[in-house]
Amino acid sequence: MSQSATRPEGLSAYIAVTAAYWAFMLTDGALRMLVLLHFHRLGFSPVQLAYLFVLYEIAGVVTNLCAGWIAARFGLASTLYAGLGLQIVALLALAQLDPSWAVGASVVFVMLVQGASGVAKDLAKMSSKSAVKLLAPAEDGGLFRWVALLTGSKNMVKGLGFLLGAALLATLGFVWAVLGMAAILALILIAVLTAMPPGLPKGRRGAKFSEVFSKSPNVNWLSAARVFLFGARDVWFVVGIPIYFYAVLSDGTEESNRAAFFMIGTFMAVWVILYGLVQIYAPRLLRAKSRPAGELILAAKGWAWALAAVPAALTLAALLSDGPQTWLTVTLVIGLLTFGAVFAVNSSLHSYLILSFTKAERVTMDVGFYYMANAAGRLLGTLMSGLSYQIGGLPLMLGAAAIMVALSALLVGLLKPDQG
Repeated sequence: MSQSATRPEGLSAYIAVTAAYWAFMLTDGALRMLVLLHFHRLGFSPVQLAYLFVLYEIAGVVTNLCAGWIAARFGLASTLYAGLGLQIVALLALAQLDPSWAVGASVVFVMLVQGASGVAKDLAKMSSKSAVKLLAPAEDGGLFRWVALLTGSKNMVKGLGFLLGAALLATLGFVWAVLGMAAILALILIAVLTAMPPGLPKGRRGAKFSEVFSKSPNVNWLSAARVFLFGARDVWFVVGIPIYFYAVLSDGTEESNRAAFFMIGTFMAVWVILYGLVQIYAPRLLRAKSRPAGELILAAKGWAWALAAVPAALTLAALLSDGPQTWLTVTLVIGLLTFGAVFAVNSSLHSYLILSFTKAERVTMDVGFYYMANAAGRLLGTLMSGLSYQIGGLPLMLGAAAIMVALSALLVGLLKPDQG
């Protein structure tokens, strides 16, 4: 049977996987905002807030290392089902959190639950990203367009999740918000279990775990660059900037807290939605349809250095400001939105290049390894976010972001068109 004959069946499976992934990411974004704002309101310090997400990111590193082999061994559908099911369990567990627990017990409990959620997210992500390589048309830049559409739409949905999480916290409260999301995901899991179209690979019994580690220099350099790219985002995104905005917007009263939650959630949502929109538009912006992979590698180098300039400029602004001021807050909003747009082009190029460098027979392995690096970068950024903000405030936090983007640019500079 020809590829064109099997394409509709495979496309149906891809659509089902993507729809489930969208629903998952909506809850993932909402859960992050719920946890961050709820525990900040309870009096957690920036470092304690960062700890809540540490196991989530560690779980992502381990899961992505193993998920490529699991999918190669048992099939892509199985990793999607496992991710959805585990996220439901994590949400139900989080609803059992007792406000009367000591801070230490609460931190440990939420870390464990977030760890389970991190495993769930990366199982679902690996399923969706690998499906693109297997199902996307190869001609006329089709792979880049499909990658950009999946990644961009996912981030737009996650952005809506940030807004949803802040809104649910302000209206329903923490427990009912978490239970509601678990119920929605349970319905989606039942739907995909009963109606998943055929078309995704079933797995192969001979897949070995040692195959996870790539022998391609380009895959390895790009994965290393990904560590610092996403570390540069999360060093300000996870803790520092939300806490800074909360300090500026809230006077501590309940009414002021609710207003601050909505405004912070709105900013985070707008940032991620803008990020997703630019990712979708990136293939046209870069004229990917008419450019070979070698030219896109050169483009990735230029865009990486352009990104480094943004946090460097924001660091200078923070150094010139004597504490929170209106002009600084406005500068941060504009600068971080600019960072998001340029970051989106960098991320889209990376997501395309990893699939361009890998071969179909080991796509789950290379994608899993690459997203292990992605999770390692988020872990690095998460650890540094609370720590850098608590030690040195905005200047140290933004300066760390600038340094990490520069390191990513240097590593992208090592990519070669003939080493995929």
